[in-house]
This record gives sequence, C-alpha cells and structure tokens, in this order.
Amino acid sequence: MDFASSNINKYNEINNLVSAKKNTIKIAFKKMELKEIQSDNLLEVAKDKVLQAFKINQKEIFVEDDGLFIEALNDFPGVYSSYINKTIGNIGILDLLGNKVNRKASFKSIIAFYDGHKIKSFTGEIKGNIPFDLTKGGWGFDPIFVPKNSQLSFGQMDLITKNKISHRRVALDKFLEWYLNQRRK
Repeated sequence: MDFASSNINKYNEINNLVSAKKNTIKIAFKKMELKEIQSDNLLEVAKDKVLQAFKINQKEIFVEDDGLFIEALNDFPGVYSSYINKTIGNIGILDLLGNKVNRKASFKSIIAFYDGHKIKSFTGEIKGNIPFDLTKGGWGFDPIFVPKNSQLSFGQMDLITKNKISHRRVALDKFLEWYLNQRRK
C-alpha cells in the first residue's frame, strides 16, 4: 500500500504504527508535493490530495492531512496548520495566545484512501491544551501540544508513547480495520 506525502515524519509515524500490528500491510512512502486547495474543511483538503496522489501513482493510495485547532483562536490554525507552522511556527502560535487562560486545543487527522473507484475517509481527534512555554522535541506542533491527561507535550514523548494516543493513530486504526476487512471479502 502506498502513502503519499511530502512529510517523511508523517510516514515514519504511520509506518511505525502499521509495523507494530501483526498480520497487517506494508506501507511504501511516495514522496509527493501535492497542492493544497483553498478550503477551511480538512476533509475536502484530504479528498483532493488523495485524488491528486492517485493520478500520479495510478494505484490505490492514501494520504493523511491534519490540523491543530485552538479554541481561543477560533480553531486557528486548523486546516492551515502546515502553512502556519512554516511561517510563524510554534513561537508565533504562543505569541498569538499570549496570556489567554483558555488554551484548549485539539489535533485532528483525516486519512483519505482512493482505489480509483471510491474515496474512503477516516477521522481521528485528540484533545489537549497549549502550554505557556515551548517544549523541546518532536516536529511540527508537537512541542506546543499537551494531550489531555498528560504532563508531557507530544514533543517530549518518544514515538512509541506518542503513537499510543495520537490523532493519527485513531484515524489509522479505523482505516486499517476497514481496509483489512475489505481484503478478506
């Protein structure tokens, strides 16, 4: 099964999760720079990306798109998380929040699969909050997201710990269950 992304970190997390499961599939990384449509809907973005990836790959493929949604910023950066991370980064997000007391946030992930006939999508979400200070480690927004019931940010966790609870894992588990059931039919 092929996974398309420009982000090797996403592939590493997904491959780690899939490899930990017995009797499952092998994931091949297809590095692709896919254009992101202008939409404030994560599902629309993921569906468009998987269609682009299939057009290039010409066989079944899946993509993962995600976003950090911060309540006090009206769910910003949301769908625009990748761009915001590249431009203002974690420090910029912390600056935007300033001393706001409400620091609730959620990470949402959508996996979209396409086999040339039908798109299937699977959603994962984890709630948490944004600390007042930047932590070390991880990639993307990992250093500024602390999952609910944790004292550590994603950045402070090792990959195994993060993958036990991540939004990406929730979406991937749903996808794999569906995909493996389809193959058994």
